Amino acid sequence: MNDSTRLIITRAAASAPPPAPSKEPEKIGQILLKHTSLTQEQLDEALRIQKAEGGLLGEILVRRNMIVPHELMRALCTQLSISFVEDLKPNDIDISLIKDIPINYAKTKEVMPLALENGVLRVAVSDPFNESIQEDLQVLTGHTVALSVSTSMRIQEAINRVYERSSSNIVEKLEESFEETYDLEGPMDILEATEDDAPVIKFVNSILFGAVKEKASDIHIEPFEKDFVVRFRVDGVLKDKIRQPKRAHAAIASRIKVMGQLDIAEKRLPQDGRIKIKMAGKDVDLRLSTVPTNFGERIVMRILEQASTVLELEQLGFSARSCSMIEKLIFRKYGIILVTGPTGSGKSTTLSACLVKLNNPERNIMTVEDPIEYQIPGINQVQVNTKIELTFARALRAFLRQNPDIIMVGEIRDKETAEIAINASLTGHLVLSTLHTNDAAGAATRLIDMGVEPFLVASSVLGIIAQRLIRKVCVKCREPHTLSDFEMQELGITAVPADSTVFRAVGCPSCSHTGYSGRTVIHELLMIDDAIRSLIIRNSDSNSIKKKAIESGMLTLREDGVIKVLCGFTTVDELMRATHAES
Repeated sequence: MNDSTRLIITRAAASAPPPAPSKEPEKIGQILLKHTSLTQEQLDEALRIQKAEGGLLGEILVRRNMIVPHELMRALCTQLSISFVEDLKPNDIDISLIKDIPINYAKTKEVMPLALENGVLRVAVSDPFNESIQEDLQVLTGHTVALSVSTSMRIQEAINRVYERSSSNIVEKLEESFEETYDLEGPMDILEATEDDAPVIKFVNSILFGAVKEKASDIHIEPFEKDFVVRFRVDGVLKDKIRQPKRAHAAIASRIKVMGQLDIAEKRLPQDGRIKIKMAGKDVDLRLSTVPTNFGERIVMRILEQASTVLELEQLGFSARSCSMIEKLIFRKYGIILVTGPTGSGKSTTLSACLVKLNNPERNIMTVEDPIEYQIPGINQVQVNTKIELTFARALRAFLRQNPDIIMVGEIRDKETAEIAINASLTGHLVLSTLHTNDAAGAATRLIDMGVEPFLVASSVLGIIAQRLIRKVCVKCREPHTLSDFEMQELGITAVPADSTVFRAVGCPSCSHTGYSGRTVIHELLMIDDAIRSLIIRNSDSNSIKKKAIESGMLTLREDGVIKVLCGFTTVDELMRATHAES
């Protein structure tokens, strides 16, 4: 039995309307006897099981394969006088009915508009007891909403088919916007603009336009057996945007590869490229990656706005205490400062914010990055290019002959780069870099695992910042939330401070019904003092280093996140999602 059917059974038992004074409501067993193949003997057997073991009669019947879930749901709707729709007929649904209902909301809440009659919008739902659905739809569509019930599977199938029909018109809908605001530079004329090619060009342009407009960080184009899906990553979370027939995928993949100057004939090997576009006066750099799958080439484009303004540390979400400690670190004359975290956790943004504070005519600052995400005037920035063997290590060696004061290395990936960076820090240079580790304590052990001597790590590293990005709750629709005992236990608190308010995400048109808008950073800052240095020299494990750092006053990622929950910046659910593996 699926979750939606079980939910209907449970809520029906709790929420069934009182019987009319003149007539008793028909029992669920009698309804099933009339409208399904259930026999009296099977019903009697289920009633005996219910009496002996307890539980809901409907669940017992489904579990024993006496009826199927949709028969039970139909019977429950009959008992509660709720309309049940067995066949949604997606091809007969007018696509204009979904124009005000985002696909993400439709899939999450399992809703599908069916018809508009006399100003009343009839909508199929899998959970008719969720009162917020009817209220949301009335706000979104501006119509009075009447609910009918259908199965989760049929609603999801209808959503896919109806929204696919709607998305097929996306090029025509956005064409006028492109002509006015979209100026695509690069090899636009490599594909001959015939009547057959023009829609492909416009479709790709529409994807890029929509992604930048929604402030997405990545575009995913994923082929499957019968169709392909375009997804945007917004605030760290992927969302389905478009589904199209599989036959269009090859042409779209070729167009994107041409724009990125890749080999369109090579479909068996991964390829990397770069696309530069200009949109509404802004330079946008797309980092392109293709990977062959069994259904075609999967394409991912990372969106980097070259004109992005580098934010201050305080604006990124660092506390005043941490900002003060980081400033003391970055104004040291030599040593290494590391920022750690997974891909997409904002490490480069934090380093760029540090460089902006350090940037003045008296300092020679050089960076080697892959890619260059922020253009900072007054700083010499070098782009890694593996095709000509311009690696992090090779660029670092060249930097040391350029008399730099401060060096920023985009990422320490291997022993060679790590050793050059450490040697640079020990010879009078301040080095800033990133590592891929789960927490701050793991950075030291990671360098040692690469082959760097423990005493070199201990003598060169000044401090380590570990960070994650979490979504901020939408201030326009958030609601106060009372913490449950489980949530209090997860947060590690016994009571909410009197001056704090905890919020929960709701969802509104302003935040595309996600409940979140924008992101902020949670972090932990490990200062390398004598006690920590001693542990590193002895090659102690990361848990011992972390324990000692906490004894010295370090706040962990989870603890910093708890503070942001109590300050109303984010929600408990989002903190759990972002730090589920953290203690």
